[in-house]
Amino acid sequence: MEKLPIEVEQAASILKLLGDKTRLTIVSILNQRECCVCELLEVFDMSQPSISQHLRKLKDAGMVKEERRGQWIYYSLNHQCELYGFIKGILERMLVPEEKIQQIEQSNVTLKCGC
Repeated sequence: MEKLPIEVEQAASILKLLGDKTRLTIVSILNQRECCVCELLEVFDMSQPSISQHLRKLKDAGMVKEERRGQWIYYSLNHQCELYGFIKGILERMLVPEEKIQQIEQSNVTLKCGC
């Protein structure tokens, strides 16, 4: 994917969103695997509405996409986002939150919540 220059306002907007530790961690997790809200609940000490609010902000910015499967919604990083190259550049310089991803995978929460 070609790296296009972006406007200062766009960069500032993305950096502001990713300046929140929870949102940055969510984006980093979604860069590795798709998740439903109940899976993210396993790794964050916050309520489902709070996680959904973070996801909504990321989705509104085009960084995250959702896919409905039955009554459940799965979230993933939007590789088609015009700013994906910028976001990817940030994520490439971060350590992957392996412990959080393992926590999600070991919890088998999707069996519990029905996702």
